[in-house]
Formats: sequence, structure tokens, C-alpha cells
Amino acid sequence: MFHFGFSYVGLLYLLMLFVPNLLWTKYKPDGYDAYAKKESKVLLLFERAGEMLVCVLALIFSDFNIRRTNWCVWLILSFVLMLFYEAYWLRYFKSGRQMKDFYSSFLGIPVAGATLPVCAFFFLGIYGSNVFLLAAVVILGIGHIGIHLQHKTEICGRKKRKLPVRLLRWIAGGLGVAFIGVSVLVIGCRNIHYLKHYRMIENGVDEGIYLTLGGQEQYVLLRGMNNENPVIIYLHGGPSSPDTCTTYGFTDYLIEEYTVIAWDQRGCGRTYFHNAENDSDNATASFEQAKADLDALVDYALERFGKEQVIILGHSYGTILGSEYVLEHPDKVSAYIGAAQVVSLEKMDIYSYEDALLRAEKAGDDTTELINAFAQFQSSGALTDMMLLRSLTAKYHPASVPDKSIWLALTSPYFGVEDLQWFFKQLGDKNTYFALNSQLFAYTLAFDAYENKTAYEMPVYLISGDCDWVCPVDSIKEYAEAVTAPSVRMELIEGCGHNLQYASPKEFAQRIKEVLRN
Repeated sequence: MFHFGFSYVGLLYLLMLFVPNLLWTKYKPDGYDAYAKKESKVLLLFERAGEMLVCVLALIFSDFNIRRTNWCVWLILSFVLMLFYEAYWLRYFKSGRQMKDFYSSFLGIPVAGATLPVCAFFFLGIYGSNVFLLAAVVILGIGHIGIHLQHKTEICGRKKRKLPVRLLRWIAGGLGVAFIGVSVLVIGCRNIHYLKHYRMIENGVDEGIYLTLGGQEQYVLLRGMNNENPVIIYLHGGPSSPDTCTTYGFTDYLIEEYTVIAWDQRGCGRTYFHNAENDSDNATASFEQAKADLDALVDYALERFGKEQVIILGHSYGTILGSEYVLEHPDKVSAYIGAAQVVSLEKMDIYSYEDALLRAEKAGDDTTELINAFAQFQSSGALTDMMLLRSLTAKYHPASVPDKSIWLALTSPYFGVEDLQWFFKQLGDKNTYFALNSQLFAYTLAFDAYENKTAYEMPVYLISGDCDWVCPVDSIKEYAEAVTAPSVRMELIEGCGHNLQYASPKEFAQRIKEVLRN
């Protein structure tokens, strides 16, 4: 976004806009000049200002040009509306060219001569993720559509419509205004974050690239203000729950002192879609392969930034991958940070269940469903039964600080269609989703940190939200007491649940800096 350069798409749109209007000057509808004299001066000011801004902005950003991205759907919709606009003009020129013809609807779209181009340029602004063009189009729309509606009312009068029709019109109008408002807000926030990051990373690195790790190209985001700083590699949870596009929420507070690398691991997110043709069933997505991929990423970071060691930061499932990796490769890791450290899913869910059961009994709630769900999970060990149990225990374990990850994703300058696609894949059929990374989920279910070595050769820091019952704090405290390392420290962030890095991103980053400094 915000790539200055000539936009041939913008030029095409302006030609499609102005050529019919130039022809129109010879074929104005009868009586137009008399109506024009009565136009609202305020609306006319909005129209003129909007026209000037849209014309300039549509030409000076190359982001509006055709590029390989799934956001092209907005460009296609925009172009279709411009084609409808041309069809509207053809109909007008073939008509009797009366005022009612000029201000008529087209395909059910009111005052199509104004509405179609305004909507087309608005969609173009969404495609280019450019809040300046969106704002300019809103200004143009207020004036241009407003004037057309004024003239149409003068010509046709106000029709008395039935109540259901009026309600539908009001609902449609409300939804339209809401869509415009949300689009401007979200893209505006994305633009603000982009400009902020552009200034922050001026002398460092801010790259979203595909690296070949273990023979497969995988998506990696690198951010830092100074390439001389220590390197942190962040491992997302799940398994297969990438959050690379939202990591800026907490890394914004780290990148002055550290270079942070986030990664969509094999079998999920952008990495999955990038390799779907060759590995659609994720046959290569095993835990051993994940460790090999991570080792390749570590080697890349060491070579690129000239380091001897990196810091590993894992969240949830990422602590399984991270802890096993650092135990096997102590020579490459200077410190290990486990956020919401996984000890054993079975043992942790017992902690959560027993606490939820006590709270339910104290509240006088019917505990039958909760007890049955726990018994079913104990019997089957199935992921779907585990998720059902967690949905029931979650009622008794609310976090006072909300998770902001959805908002961070929507307003992220790194957010892409592939991120959205994977999000909906996670929300789909659970059996299908779990099967896609069955090897990783099977390993995670069987994982027990006590069966591995508990002697680390580097400092170990464990950070949790004190309201986290997915990875209960008490189970992590017990594990911390069993760990031997040059330094072991546990930090709790008040009011946060499992996704503490997105509930309190600034405090999360501050705790990381504090433990690493010490």
C-alpha cells in the first residue's frame, strides 16, 4: 500500500468517466440548466472537491494497478460497476434524453449516473487499501449523489411507498452506510499502522517473504529497527493456528531492541496455500519435519543477521516445538521463552475441568453435561471431545482482559486474503480441519513435557495470563519447579487468558524485555 507511481487502471477509469460526460455536454436533457441553477451550493462544493481529489489520487498510486493478489475480487467488482456505468450512458443516449432519463435507475440502482461510478471508485480504494481515495470518494458521493437525488425529487416528486418497501430501503441504506464506515475505519487503521511501521523500520528490516525450509517455500515475516539487534524467532500455537499478520501487536514494542521473525509453519496459513498444489493433504507436516524446518529457519537467521544464537519464543503449541528444539540445539539458542507453556494436554484439561466443576457446583449449576463431556474425553482422547470439554469449562473461566486478535488482524498492514481463508478453514468442519494436520495434533495430544529432558542449557522464562485455563497456571508452576537451567523465571500478566500476547500486547512485550535484560 501507498506505492507512488502511475496508475493505468486509474487512467482507464477516468476515461470511462469523462468521455461519456463530454458527449453529454452536446446532449443535455431539456431544461437541465434551469434545474442546475437550483443546486445546493454545499453539495456542489462537496462534488467539486471530491472530483478533484479522486482524479488526482486515482492516478498517483500504483496500488490500483492489476497485481497478483486475491484482493482482485474488489478490482473485478469495481470494473463491473464501471461497465454498468457505460451501459447506463448507452441507454441514456438512445433514449429521449429527458431529465427523467438522466436521473433514472439502472438495474435497480438508484440515480445510477452518480451511484455507479462512486461505488466503483470506492471498491477501487478497497482494492488498493488506500484510505485517502476512500475518503475522497465519500466526499464525492455526498455531493454527486446528493445533487442527483435532489434533481430526481424535483422531477418525479416523492413517491409514497408502502411500509415494507420503506423499511427495506432504510435497512439497505443503513447497511450501506455501515459498510462504508467500517471500510474507511479498517483500511484507515491499516494505513496508519503501515505508515507507522514504514518510519519505524526505515533503517532495519520489514519483509514478508517465502523462504525454502526443508524443501518447501514457507511464509516468514521479519521485523526490526536495527539489524545488529538480537533475533527472536516466534512460534505460533495451534498446531496450525498461524497468527503472523497479528504479531505486530506485540512486536511493535520489541523491534527497537530485537529483530523478530514470525512464521506460518508448514501445513497452515499462507504456507499451506502457497504449497497446496504439491502438498494439499499435508503429508509432509509432521513434528519431526517441523523441527527440521525450524532448524533451517534458525540457520537462515544466524547467517543473515550475523549471529551465533537466537532467542526462541513459543506460544501454546509453539512451546512444544520450541522447548523440544532448544533442548536438542542448545548451541544455537541463547534463551527460551514459553508463553502459555504446554505441559501435557491431558493433565492440563484435568486441572481446568476440576476447577470448573467446583465453580459450577458452588454456583448450583447442573453439572451433568460437564461431567459427561469429561468422561467422554477421558475415554476417547479425541480432539473433538477435548474441544467440547473446553467449550463447557470456558464458561467458568472468563478473562477480564479481552483478546484483541481479531481487531489486530483486520487492521493489520500484513493481513492478506490467505490469512482470512485459513481463518474460515479453522471455523469449518472440525474433523476436516483436524485431519489436515493429523500428525501434528496426534503428537500434541500425546506430548508430556516431563518425558523430555527438563535440564536446559540456557535461561528459561515462562509467561502466562493468570486467567489462562487452556494451559493452567498451576500446571506450569509445577513444571517450572522441575526445570533446571542457568535461570528459571515465571511471569504472570493479570487478567489475561490464553492469548496473552494479544490481550495485553504492550505488557507482554515489556515482560519479555525485562526477563531478557535480567
